[in-house]
Order: sequence, then C-alpha cells, then structure tokens
Amino acid sequence: MKVAASLDGRTALPNGDSRWITSPQARADGHAWRGRADAVLTGIGTVLADDPRLDVRLAPVARQPALVVLDSRLRTPLDAQLFAPERKLHIYCGGGADAGLVGGLAARGARVVPLGGAMGRVDLRAMLQDLHAEGVRTLHVEAGAELNGALLQAGLVDEVLLYLAPCLLGEGRPMAQFGPLAALSQMHVLAFDSVERVGPDLRILSRLRPGEAPAEAPAE
Repeated sequence: MKVAASLDGRTALPNGDSRWITSPQARADGHAWRGRADAVLTGIGTVLADDPRLDVRLAPVARQPALVVLDSRLRTPLDAQLFAPERKLHIYCGGGADAGLVGGLAARGARVVPLGGAMGRVDLRAMLQDLHAEGVRTLHVEAGAELNGALLQAGLVDEVLLYLAPCLLGEGRPMAQFGPLAALSQMHVLAFDSVERVGPDLRILSRLRPGEAPAEAPAE
C-alpha cells in the first residue's frame, strides 16, 4: 500500500485537492516502486475523482503493470484513462452485475469479475485469490482512505510505502479510514524496514507485524 501524505498524515485537502503534496523526486521514486509490481489496485472513488492512468511514466520499465479496479456497482466510465491496449485491466464488482454494463466494459478490453461480498461489496480475499490465479504475485495499492482502511481491517496488507512531505495540512483526508478503535490493543502495528530521504521528503517502508487480523470490513 503506497501513500503520499503531509507530516500530519493528510493525503488531500477536504475538497480532494492533493496535487502535489510530495516532491517530483518522490513521485518519480513512487513510479519506480509501482513498476516493480505485477498489478496496481485502486478503487472506483479514485477513478471517478481523478481519472488516473496509474501507469509507469517517470521510471524505466520493461512492461507496464496490469490494472485492478474495485468497482462494486460498475461505475467505471468507458472513456476512463485506465483503458489502454497494452495493459490488462481487471474490474471486480459485486454480485448481480448488470449484463449491459459488463458487456460495455468488456468491449473496451476489461476483464469483469463479479465477486459479491457483504452488503453487495466485493469480497476482497476472493479478489486476491483470483488475481493470484491470473499470475499476480505483487499487488501495489494506490487508493483512497476507504479502500486502504478496508484492506487493513481485513488483514490483507503486507507493506506500507509511505512518502511524507515536510508540510502540515491540518484538516484533510486521512491515509486510511477505519475505526474508531475501542482500545489501543486493536491498532495496526508496523515495523520500520527503512527510512530514507527522497528529495525533500521521507520514504518510509514498513511491514505489518504478523498477528491476528482485525474483523473484515467491506470495500467499494
């Protein structure tokens, strides 16, 4: 899970503006990490808000990672920048997907997979199992607070790659949305692997410590 944030842990202003919190050096470094993955995962909220490409442009790569979108109600626009002929696109939705929407996305080259979970949301564990069957071994997450929180609550995050900029935003959007926790014993505990300067920013690589995963949460 990759996150770019201010020193006080904000990933965007309350209106969603986040360009740019971190430096060009940090963004280029983030692209290099993105390029190491087999696939990049994001949520439909990010797609609708930012229309991202989520490809690797700022670092040399032999191939572009595949794309994965968590889209429970199939709201991905047919003209989204995610569609590219040279990249595989997996879209996971809830059960009972509309055949017309599935057909439209499939016609644009997407592989649409219904994996209904609780409350019509996508079953996150089933999604990871399906991606593994498709040859994905390393999944790089660049998503919003809701999906980040759902993955953490489900115990499905191994590493957190955090870029911290030397600035303070005050009120704004968090890195991950979960809780409130009833006790400190429920917090997600990490161990630092490395802390390095990247331009004016800090790159912190940390791993979730093994242990009992919190109760599973729904996703987008």
